[in-house]
Amino acid sequence: MRAAFFAALLAIAALSPAAAQETPDGTRAEAAGTWRHATSLIGEPKYPAGFTQYDYVNPGAPKGGTLDQAVLGTYDSFNPYIVQATPAAGIGLLWDSLMEQATDQAGTSYGLIAEAMRYPADLSSVTFRLDPRARWHDGTPITVDDVIWSFDTLKKNYPFYAQYFANVTGGEKTGEREVTFRFSETGNRELPNIMGDLPVLPKHWWEGTDAKGEKRDVSRGTLEPPLGSGPYKIGAFSAGRSVEWVRVEDYWAKDHPLRVGRFNYDRIRYEYFRDDNAVWEAFKKGGISDYRRENRAQRWAEGYDFPAVLRGDVVKRTFVSGAGAPMQGFALNTRRPQLQDRRVRRAITLALDFEAMNKKLFFGLYQRTDSYFEGQDLAASGLPQGKELEILETVRDKVPPEVFTTPFTLPVYDTPAKLRDGLREASRLLAEAGWTQQNGRLVNGEGQPLTIEFLGDDASDERVTNPIIVNLRRLGIDAKLRIVDPIQFQRRADNYDFDATTVILPQSQSPGNEQRDFFGSAAAERPGSRNLMGIRDPAVDALIDRVIFAKDRAELEAATHALDRVLLWNFYVVPHWNNPDMWFALWAKIKVPEKQPAYVGVDPFSWWIDTAREKAAGAQP
Repeated sequence: MRAAFFAALLAIAALSPAAAQETPDGTRAEAAGTWRHATSLIGEPKYPAGFTQYDYVNPGAPKGGTLDQAVLGTYDSFNPYIVQATPAAGIGLLWDSLMEQATDQAGTSYGLIAEAMRYPADLSSVTFRLDPRARWHDGTPITVDDVIWSFDTLKKNYPFYAQYFANVTGGEKTGEREVTFRFSETGNRELPNIMGDLPVLPKHWWEGTDAKGEKRDVSRGTLEPPLGSGPYKIGAFSAGRSVEWVRVEDYWAKDHPLRVGRFNYDRIRYEYFRDDNAVWEAFKKGGISDYRRENRAQRWAEGYDFPAVLRGDVVKRTFVSGAGAPMQGFALNTRRPQLQDRRVRRAITLALDFEAMNKKLFFGLYQRTDSYFEGQDLAASGLPQGKELEILETVRDKVPPEVFTTPFTLPVYDTPAKLRDGLREASRLLAEAGWTQQNGRLVNGEGQPLTIEFLGDDASDERVTNPIIVNLRRLGIDAKLRIVDPIQFQRRADNYDFDATTVILPQSQSPGNEQRDFFGSAAAERPGSRNLMGIRDPAVDALIDRVIFAKDRAELEAATHALDRVLLWNFYVVPHWNNPDMWFALWAKIKVPEKQPAYVGVDPFSWWIDTAREKAAGAQP
């Protein structure tokens, strides 16, 4: 979540004096039960109680103008909290959450709908006190009943929240503006934090009737614009083709510290296109897409030579994030019989020649990803030792032996001879797994060929998939790529109807409950989870629990190293590559503050429109 997604040390609202005590991290903080304006899983929150704004924003940024964005695909619902729907772009702008994850500090959230929170020393519950100013767009106050109803509804209807809040037994009203969530287990440092991620929905609206007098159903998709509480509301839209978001002038939190200098656009307009090339052409044309994050090295290196760039109307910018890079790679679907053997998955991994691809396709601009927690201190390295080794010993008989004996590395094919050696090792692994050559194809004992079909949703997938397909065919594997439209792709992905497809697994620096949705056995057969790999492994489940219930930061790091190492040695994903920089191209009407948040790297909602340039561009023939 987000993800996104993500107490130990908590900042102090300081409504009354309290004695300092040891936190679960072994560091000092206010006594448990003190009201706090923020929560952090890594050190102290950056901003104290009473802060007025993020330090990177321009508090005087002018409001106005329209941000135009071209997006890929389509949508069919303004209800994003069900599986069988494709939500509209920008839907997160409609509802505020209890707290909001900080843009410039990992593992930290500040109060939004909840002005303060507190929890007991055993972490058995968390209580939020609602801000009396919090309102829906119709002026109705946001209530404790809205919060409890939202929790119950999301957990019932949306599988992600069923996993994310698996250890939350329920919420109850414990004061006029207070709601307490109780936990089924104690000691989960993350739960008080992630409960703040809860989006709050308007109970009275969803339980009411529409313009036709028909009762609304929160368990189904809808194209009736819902009532919101966030900085924007839905304006004009054409179902599946475009949607416009209009800034709420009397937004209840417009002067809130998390909002000052942000959400400056009067309108945000998304227009949908069916393929990536059309999105690119829309950006080049102007007036349809005002900025884009570039994800293709070839285009970044060679494609920005169109007239608007040469005139200076489009500017390339590079930003740097401190959040690390997500694991991106080919998810190998272990629900498929031919991919259930680890040796087969390892052989497929050996067939990816990153060095050749980086040279020929990526202009040497990328680096190989070799961890599920890339670029973080949570990534495994070397051999396990200390606390990590102690944790791994508890699952020794359930994990590959290399976990204890061999540092995990991916092959480096910087010479043709090394590629041949890698493919030779892959052939050995496949033979060991029972696959033999027959008329140039690999078959099993029943004569069935070894096949693997990669699933993609855009013609550009051919560039990054064909190189591994060529090497797999050299091994005797019947490999191919199937391209389907975005809607069919999403449906097939949600129902795990593929052999392999690209997966992106973003991680926070405070991993926890979301790991169950990524890698947990319970998520493997639940439609719409992010466990595309179909991992059903008791060792992985046990390590996820060690991450979730880590007593302090040191134990969290050790448990995450162990989880990372076991996932890597099981070869559930063929790792791709990552870009250490964030590439953006912006039309000149977009203005950016001098600073951007160090953690996420870029915050487009802190930008604003130069309305004079916008009008001048609109006046051009």
